[in-house]
Amino acid sequence: MARGVVHIAPRRRLELEEGRLADMAASDLELGYAGAKVYAGFAEGTVFVVALFSAERPELVAVFEADWLGRLRTGAASAVAAKHLARDDATTLGVIGCGGQAETQVACIRAALPRIEQVVAYCRTERNLQEFCKRVGAEPGESHRDAAAQDVVVTVTTSRDPVLRGEWLKPGSLVCAAGANNGRSRELDNVVLERASLVCCDWLEQARVESADLIEPVESGVLDWLEVHELHEVVSGELPGRQSPDDIVVFKSNGLAAWDIAAAAAVVASAAAR
Repeated sequence: MARGVVHIAPRRRLELEEGRLADMAASDLELGYAGAKVYAGFAEGTVFVVALFSAERPELVAVFEADWLGRLRTGAASAVAAKHLARDDATTLGVIGCGGQAETQVACIRAALPRIEQVVAYCRTERNLQEFCKRVGAEPGESHRDAAAQDVVVTVTTSRDPVLRGEWLKPGSLVCAAGANNGRSRELDNVVLERASLVCCDWLEQARVESADLIEPVESGVLDWLEVHELHEVVSGELPGRQSPDDIVVFKSNGLAAWDIAAAAAVVASAAAR
């Protein structure tokens, strides 16, 4: 993205009888692939598919069932943010939310930050919390505040109202907000943004439409879009990331088709190698 070889079409959503159909597309000229993810979501579940094309010739390279693929790419995005924006001495991870996306958040961040020694999780349903902690090797928190008190804090919920308050964060924490992407739901309160020294998103064009966590603070004067950067600016070295060990940093993740293409390309390479 920093080199200008990735082109992205914003996500679109269409109404269905009792659900929604969404599509998102991208081309990555450096990887040599283009493609689209399409998914239909209903109250009882969502089905995802990615079609991967060659960017150089008329070839359909692969078609993927993409539920797990999408969970991995979303977790990987938080992992990249953690690699570049977490404190050098970060050893603890807090997770708010115990749904299908949370497991890959933990796995990917652990892969990016092998120094993580402790994971503290919290969600409102006790049974889900205990099962999640058993699966990923986490400790159950007694409240949102316990998960929020860690070095890296991930929110990955379907809540319409904030689940993370800025007053709970300790100096130097990194917040990866990965759950809300419909323009109406929020995971972060305004104090999180007020305390943040650096705010990043995955792609500004999409964030202006989908990130209520950023849209509402901008509308209320807490934040300005000029203060919101894109993660690739930090990864490429164009923008310095954390300036101080005590800085609070926020990464707002909505999910990009470019990530789906990159993940799909990795699967194709693995399959070819086998």
